[in-house]
Amino acid sequence: MYHNQNSFSFFCNKVLPLFMAVMCCGMLVMAQRDTTKTQSINITSSYKPVLRNAVKINFSGTQLEADTSRSVRGYNIPSQNLFYAYQPISLKPLALQQDSNLYLGGRNFVKAGFGSYTTPFVSAGLSFGDGKTSLVNVYGHYTGSKGDIRNQDFTELAVKATGSYFTPKNEIYASADVSRKDFYFYGYDHFLYDPKKEDIRQQFQEFNVSAGIRNTVANDYGINYNPQVRVGFFTNTDRLTETTFGFTLPVEKKFGEKILAKLELQGDFTGYSTRNQTSNRSFNNDVLQLSPSIVYSVPRFTINAGIIPVWDNGQFRYLPNIYAEGQLQEKVFLIQAGWVGRIVKNTFGNLSKINPYLAILNNQANTRETELYGGIKASIGKHFTFSAKAGLVTYSNFPIFINDYSVGADGRQFVVRHEPSMNNFRIHGDLSFISQDKFTATAGLNLNGYTGMDVNDKAWNTIPMEFTGALRWWAFKRVMLKGDFYMFGGGKYLDKGNSSMSFKGGSDLSAGAEFKINRQFSAFLDVNNIFGNKYERWHQYEVYGLNVLGGIIIHF
Repeated sequence: MYHNQNSFSFFCNKVLPLFMAVMCCGMLVMAQRDTTKTQSINITSSYKPVLRNAVKINFSGTQLEADTSRSVRGYNIPSQNLFYAYQPISLKPLALQQDSNLYLGGRNFVKAGFGSYTTPFVSAGLSFGDGKTSLVNVYGHYTGSKGDIRNQDFTELAVKATGSYFTPKNEIYASADVSRKDFYFYGYDHFLYDPKKEDIRQQFQEFNVSAGIRNTVANDYGINYNPQVRVGFFTNTDRLTETTFGFTLPVEKKFGEKILAKLELQGDFTGYSTRNQTSNRSFNNDVLQLSPSIVYSVPRFTINAGIIPVWDNGQFRYLPNIYAEGQLQEKVFLIQAGWVGRIVKNTFGNLSKINPYLAILNNQANTRETELYGGIKASIGKHFTFSAKAGLVTYSNFPIFINDYSVGADGRQFVVRHEPSMNNFRIHGDLSFISQDKFTATAGLNLNGYTGMDVNDKAWNTIPMEFTGALRWWAFKRVMLKGDFYMFGGGKYLDKGNSSMSFKGGSDLSAGAEFKINRQFSAFLDVNNIFGNKYERWHQYEVYGLNVLGGIIIHF
């Protein structure tokens, strides 16, 4: 019994624990190996494509060297030789006032007077608008005189209105003018003839309208434009009528800071017809031209290179348009040269502005003018400037005025005879001395040497020398003195019987003064032709002698 107990105890303590441990290990091994499921192998790749980093260029830093150069720039004060229309005023705090045209001040005036030769004179100017969004100006004047010679009378009435409307980027503008001028053919032998006044009246009536639009702000394309149209009516009462339509289409485009391209198309079309004549005539006078050019500009040099194709009454021509300016010394000395051409329309209206004693035209031929010139401009000091230019001008169809001595005519009217080709060696010079708005003196000289005529022996009734001068001086705070001088040299004219004659030159000195009574009222006095020289600019037409005109000016 004792032995069995020991054996059982040995079994429980030694054998049974070992057996249980072996069984547990086998179960664990069987649990890890599951033969009922499909076995698989997963392979994961870790490769990813990448771009190689760019190699950077590394600069080795060096210390900056000290700048030892000294730049000296001069500051030039602009010349004080401008005639300022507006004067600066001191700023003072004021109470806010309602915006009104009344506060623009001094824009409206009336000037009225009377003088010798039974000369009434009235001139007026009115302005409306604020000048920012709109502006309208209206001007008008009337004058007339009765001379010592029978029918040496003259009257003129003219009214003109201009207006502008401003948008943020453009200005729309327009103008209209109407005028009437009465002349009389008094250049006849008053012992032989005594015509009725209405038979020798030369009455001109003119009406013009124009409109356009231009940009005031640079656009995104850098193009500047300014198209405009105009319509005109001109009549010589009971004799002729001229109707004109014209347009101008300019465009500019800037390339960078140095190059500017320009293109301009111009048209001028005139219809001319006569009435109440023995043989009435009717014809057209049309001109169309295109002006392309390139402008190259740097601070001290500018050149314009272009050409002008022209269709003059169906005839095609080329005109030059080349000129340049260069500064040898900045704002002091400048040289200029050019080869330019233009067409001058010889309508009756344009010719009557030169010589109002014209006879009816039987035809019209426009003048083609080409000039090759060179000159200088200079400023001396702060107040003195001058310029001089010499050039050779070539004309085609130059109008020459000749007294009409045909059968039954007495020379009182002028006929136009066109010279097919002629030259003119022309010299021009001018100078000025301007000291702000206190003192202004200007002078100009023109010399003409006409040669190369084929049809006419001389350039009849042209002026070989012409001199002009003007002076304005505010001698005192309320007193302004002025003077004007005109002188010309005598040329040749064709007298009765086709005989060549010389006419004397003339000189005309005028002086005047204006006295400011107060802010609104002023008084003026003008004395004209002080020398009393009754010269003849046109043969048989003597001008007025010494005459005086005085009156008042009202500003409001």
